Amino acid sequence: MNDAMSMRQRSCGRLVLLLVMSATGWVLDVRSVAAAVPTPRQPNLLVFLADDLGAHDLGCTGSTFYRTPAIDRLAAEGMLFTRGYASCPVCSPTRAALMTGRHPARVKITNYIAGNRRGRLLPAEFLHALPQEEVTIAELLKAAGYSTGVFGKWHLGDPQAIPTHGFDATGSTTLSPGRGPTDDPMHARAIAAGAASFIEAHGEQPWFCYVPMHSVHVPLKARPDFVAEDEKRASSLPPAGRREVVEGDHKARAVQDLPVYAAMVRELDETVATVLAAVEKSGGRDKTLVIFTSDNGGLSTAEGSPTSNLPLRAGKGYVYEGGIRVPLIVRWPGIVKPGTTTDVPTTTLDVPATLLDAAGVKPPVGVVLDGVSLRSVLADTGPLPARDIFWHYPHYSNQGGRPAAALLAGDGPRPGTEKLVEHFEDGRVELFDLASDPGECRDLSDERQERASQLRARLAAWRESVQAALPTPNPQPVEPFGPDALPGRKAE
Repeated sequence: MNDAMSMRQRSCGRLVLLLVMSATGWVLDVRSVAAAVPTPRQPNLLVFLADDLGAHDLGCTGSTFYRTPAIDRLAAEGMLFTRGYASCPVCSPTRAALMTGRHPARVKITNYIAGNRRGRLLPAEFLHALPQEEVTIAELLKAAGYSTGVFGKWHLGDPQAIPTHGFDATGSTTLSPGRGPTDDPMHARAIAAGAASFIEAHGEQPWFCYVPMHSVHVPLKARPDFVAEDEKRASSLPPAGRREVVEGDHKARAVQDLPVYAAMVRELDETVATVLAAVEKSGGRDKTLVIFTSDNGGLSTAEGSPTSNLPLRAGKGYVYEGGIRVPLIVRWPGIVKPGTTTDVPTTTLDVPATLLDAAGVKPPVGVVLDGVSLRSVLADTGPLPARDIFWHYPHYSNQGGRPAAALLAGDGPRPGTEKLVEHFEDGRVELFDLASDPGECRDLSDERQERASQLRARLAAWRESVQAALPTPNPQPVEPFGPDALPGRKAE
């Protein structure tokens, strides 16, 4: 352009026109239009995934014993989902859903990677590592210009394969829970330090940071100073009424007062605080979408039964609410109004759909995503489309759960409140109205036989559509929680 020429910029909505003064008057310089339109910087994406954290294990979700100031503050600065659901009642399938945006039954990872417990049924066959042909959100974001990092528990196969799934940087991915030093047994500080360093090193480029923590998974270990503090707090609590409730063949913890678990929750909260401080330090707070959730419900029926999910039923390893209901918090400056709460049912599968939407990235043609973006709920611009939500767990869990599936109905007089549970051992179904019975105490399948039959047919049709693997009869049935349930070794 001639230096003697002058320019006038005119904004027309979102379109910017450049008018250039030439010898014959003002003309549109088409060559300059693309350069004149500013390209919005893609938001940073930060995802915290707690391990075995129950729906009511945070101060902001109702706990009066566990202390979570950093996570509570995150909720106050964003949106708290009171009906967030994990995609499976155990860890690896939910992690697969989070990485791919595809239902665990579709990915063929339906149990934790090393699971092989059996009983009257032989468990469905499943993959023990995330297949290379699955396209992860890390791969899609990396192709869109994001720096990508994962710090913490992978649990989707060999950690050495993580770079092939789209991550540039890794940290603490080969460590096991409870095997850290005395002052950091769950590697909470190490994970936080790695994620913080990654964030501070990528201040100018959009980044995706995935922080899957070991806390609060067994073994039950925490910093001795934290445990000592919480032992003092526990000793001052008034005597609890009932300490256990019956759950099938097991009992579930009915009170939150275990000091070591409270200390583990506190370590988890400090991890979140450290990483969020790095976001602030790098100047990225207002351009970072933060999501906090858990891989399954709280552990309440076995392996120490460290927490209570009441009034929700059961816990990790069960498709009842205690096993699949989890915390979900989203902070997205400029989109989410601080201090908001919603009871819209959501699933882990919605997290990757939301991340890709925020980044302006679409999945490859032919790749089916099973979740939906939460943007309309977060921005308060409209409801999510009506939909059923499905769970498929064709296995015996270490926590006492038996092979089962579930459907949360997206239709009916009160959409998102009717829940069908189907048991694979005997074909029995249960129907619950979560609006009036959040603890799933009253089975309505006899009273509403037509509705139960309808929902069961929808659940079966969905299984067929995703080619979900099913358990098969065991020619040599065993007690699923006895010494013969785990081939080659005694039951845990």
